[in-house]
Amino acid sequence: MKITQLLTEETVTLSISGSSKANAIDTLVEVLDKAGKLSDKNAYKAAIIAREEQSTTGIGEGIAIPHAKTTAVKQAAIAFGRSEQGVDYQSLDGQPAFLFFMIAAPEGANNTHLEALSRLSSILMNEEAREELRRASSAREVIAIIDSFDNEAEPEEQSMADKKQFIVAVTACPTGIAHTYMAADSLKAKARELGIDIKVETNGSGGAKNILTADDIERATAVIVAADKMVEMARFKGKHVIETAVADGIRKPEELITRAVNQDAQIYNPKASETSEKSMDVQKGRSIGATIYKHLMNGVSNMLPFVVGGGILIAISFMFGYNSANPDDPSYNVIAEALMTIGGGNGAFGFIVPVLAGFIALSIADRPGFAPGMVGGILAAAGGAGFLGGIIAGFLAGYVVVGLKKLLGSLPASLEGIKTILLYPLLGIALTGFMMVFGINKPVALLNDAITDWLSGIGTGNAVVLGAILGLMMAFDMGGPVNKAAYVFGTGLLANGVYEPMAAIMAAGMVPPLAIALATTLFKNKFTKQEKDAGKANYIMGLSFITEGAIPFAAGDPIRVIPAIMAGAAVTGAMSMMFNVGIRAPHGGMFVVPLVEGNWLMYLVAIIAGTLVSALLIGFLKKPVTE
Repeated sequence: MKITQLLTEETVTLSISGSSKANAIDTLVEVLDKAGKLSDKNAYKAAIIAREEQSTTGIGEGIAIPHAKTTAVKQAAIAFGRSEQGVDYQSLDGQPAFLFFMIAAPEGANNTHLEALSRLSSILMNEEAREELRRASSAREVIAIIDSFDNEAEPEEQSMADKKQFIVAVTACPTGIAHTYMAADSLKAKARELGIDIKVETNGSGGAKNILTADDIERATAVIVAADKMVEMARFKGKHVIETAVADGIRKPEELITRAVNQDAQIYNPKASETSEKSMDVQKGRSIGATIYKHLMNGVSNMLPFVVGGGILIAISFMFGYNSANPDDPSYNVIAEALMTIGGGNGAFGFIVPVLAGFIALSIADRPGFAPGMVGGILAAAGGAGFLGGIIAGFLAGYVVVGLKKLLGSLPASLEGIKTILLYPLLGIALTGFMMVFGINKPVALLNDAITDWLSGIGTGNAVVLGAILGLMMAFDMGGPVNKAAYVFGTGLLANGVYEPMAAIMAAGMVPPLAIALATTLFKNKFTKQEKDAGKANYIMGLSFITEGAIPFAAGDPIRVIPAIMAGAAVTGAMSMMFNVGIRAPHGGMFVVPLVEGNWLMYLVAIIAGTLVSALLIGFLKKPVTE
């Protein structure tokens, strides 16, 4: 498939206005939507923003490649945009971006689409192509330039007979659309320039391509792993391995290749380092706090489907009557009982703590950590340690297994196979279980009960303060660590039967995007045309409890916007707690408001009040703009 089957004249714009990242994203999303390539513009934009939060797609050299693979894409497409004055895109080289390629890939994108997208990445590494695109005067000329550089033929395999050095590499990024292939092309181009033979495996959206064979790895002087997601590492045992971010593959190919040729890297030993925090996290620049946060979020993200599904089913059951699931109650209803059984402690809710612990341990110790983590979580739930106990069990199990891997690393190679199937699960489960039963469960259960009792009997004044604090946290970084800390606090209390904080958290999280949307409607002279258009999408995001919709506005004017939305979110959180509203569903926004426990009308009043406060503050604080 030619690239120009995805990039057409109708998806080209040569007039990106504004100097912010939000301006560029909004313009290109609008281009794709008007061309009929999207089924849900707002969902696609949310996916683009989510990808940007992982790492910037501004790759340097004046280029940005925002991209997303999502069901919100109707038809695979590429939008091209150009900015004359440049956009501050937080690029890897710190320079403005002038050329933009926004990639829209449907969830079921086939290999021909993905290969075309990877060739686009290769073209953009060509300085001549970039210069011609900067000078193009029409959409037709842009298409002609891309077409002239697009070569569908497979690259010829390099001969190894006349090469003195041979190295191998693996590239991978979370989305697997652009950075994966750009890093591969950058490494191959620099290797050709240096006279080095290289084979690069790409772990993209279409699966692994150009897979490294055992013979390739055996002959290689060293291995470069430029990846922002997990790749199969055990095969590199005994080789000099350089682990780095995928962005370094794009920006620092010569440095990486030179290090590989000189074997300037430690020898990879999966026994000691396969799950080591240093090799997998700290080496890539993550602090200890960020590493703990990553493991915790792995557990929370896998736990949430159980909380959301189970909580909503329980809430629907209560719509038949508070005791309608009890066969001995006059209000008994067989459907209500079934809903409670499926969603409650014997169904979805019963898995919350074990799944949380299991996936935390999995993130730390890979698959050998999963079973000890699950068992530790089950023991925490059964022993009354609840959500807090589950978190402790997950980290405990993970690091117990990491310790076992190091301890058993000196065993004979003939016992390698028996470790995974016998020793790790047996010793991991036993050690984690003993520590949970005899050391962790009782004190954590007491602490858990104390917190639950305090929250259940909290006075109105303290409840208002707690709600305000949770609201401030939800709006402070909108999807960042502080926001997630508040959200995890609320979901944890659901497992303990305390539902009011979760209601305050969700209501407060709806305020930032709703306030942005309302402000762009009421104070049109304070926003650019692109911001006003984007503001409309925030109505949907806010009603759906997607706090991140406000991020582009906060990033563009943080001094004024962030304090304004924090104030409104604090008002909403405080009012929700004051009205004693609870909710069992930790997500859903306006769609689950009818399921709240308490006065749902006053819950709406709290959301509206906070939205008005923030919108008015934004309108008052922001300065008028000139288009």
